[in-house]
Amino acid sequence: MKRNFRLSSAFGRTSIIAGMVATAVAPLAVTAAHAQAGISEANADLNLPANPKIFGKNDPNLRRATAVVNGEIVTGTDVEQRLALIVNANGGKISAEEKERLRQQVLRNLIDETLQIQEAKAADIDIADEEVAETFNRVAQQNFGQNPDALDKYLGTVGSSAASLKRQIKGELAWQRLLRRNVQPFINVAEGEVREMMERMKAAKGTEEYRMGEIFLAANDLTKPQVLANAQKIVDQLKQGGSFVAYARQYSEASTAAVGGDLGWIRLAQLPSELGQAAAGMSTGQLAGPIELRGGYSIIYLIDKRQVLTADPRDAILSLKQISISFGKGTVEKDATLRAAAFAKGVKDIKGCGQADAAAGPLGATVVANDNIKARDLPAALQDTILKLSVGESTPPFGSIEDGVRVLMLCGRDDPKSSADPSFEALQSQMEDDRVNKRAQTYLRDLRRDAVIEYN
Repeated sequence: MKRNFRLSSAFGRTSIIAGMVATAVAPLAVTAAHAQAGISEANADLNLPANPKIFGKNDPNLRRATAVVNGEIVTGTDVEQRLALIVNANGGKISAEEKERLRQQVLRNLIDETLQIQEAKAADIDIADEEVAETFNRVAQQNFGQNPDALDKYLGTVGSSAASLKRQIKGELAWQRLLRRNVQPFINVAEGEVREMMERMKAAKGTEEYRMGEIFLAANDLTKPQVLANAQKIVDQLKQGGSFVAYARQYSEASTAAVGGDLGWIRLAQLPSELGQAAAGMSTGQLAGPIELRGGYSIIYLIDKRQVLTADPRDAILSLKQISISFGKGTVEKDATLRAAAFAKGVKDIKGCGQADAAAGPLGATVVANDNIKARDLPAALQDTILKLSVGESTPPFGSIEDGVRVLMLCGRDDPKSSADPSFEALQSQMEDDRVNKRAQTYLRDLRRDAVIEYN
């Protein structure tokens, strides 16, 4: 039986599960005049003393794990189960100190989520349990290839629960619906603005644009050393295999935290000069930072790059068959190498995709098909190899003892057509979404400001 397959990437399935909590905190900007005086814009309004004297005791090691938000309790279990998803998304490679920082961030996220659900309910927006269950089932299928019961069991094995994930889903659905009712109708992008943007894009045809991920940490003169140290620790965790999406959602203080730090497709001129200079020399999949900016530090990740309004071979739609073998537990490297060599020889003798299923049996292999996958959605290391294949040819074997060995066979390819002018409707929608996100950031900030929160 044929079934679709997915190849994991830096933005893989566990990060999708771990990162459904949105954080929307505006970056703190510092003017040059105030910076010279050691005073931020916020301080200019608050008129804070340069060397305040603290009255009473404040133990920085005292962590309060629960909160009551406008009368609704956020329990320690809520925090730990949500934290477990993030730890699992990063392969468990999180130090005790990093885990404690994450725990406090998760608590803040849960408070925001509670405020969003409460505000939606006050506006007579209630998300039915059936709708939450439908989304949960879709998450199980799309990200795990499992049924809901299997996902429920999996969540339990990593220290989380289906209830925790469903709460995230409910919060996200409630907030989206609230924004559609209270924000989106009041967002207007004039036709002239869209036309002007289209003209700028056409003038830039052929130039490179980049899809970037960003984690922004706000800092002022007083907090710079600590924020820089925190940023460096995040970079270290990412280099050890941590999920960029999960860290962006939990730590970034830009509005793009809600989408895992994804800035979308941009040209370098649209970025602050410090980020533009760093991005210019980056390769796809590369990380850079911490980079000091006015108002804080940024960590950037190059997801992809392309040429504006120019057809990209990586947009080709591919039909692939994955032929793979696995090794039993305890298989030694020598035995695995011999079997992998026999597998490679057998695959080489297969004459096109029509023979793949029949040839797989004698090799002890399984075949999985995907007839609609973009080349750019494959892992970066495989893209060039796949695009050089002719129909019926396969990649060299790749894998490990733990993951098994596999090849990808090209069964068909639909090359992208030459890119036409940008769609007016698509561009207008993108500009509207950007404005909705900015308004949502302000909306959430107002909810925090008016909330009654007690910590236990």
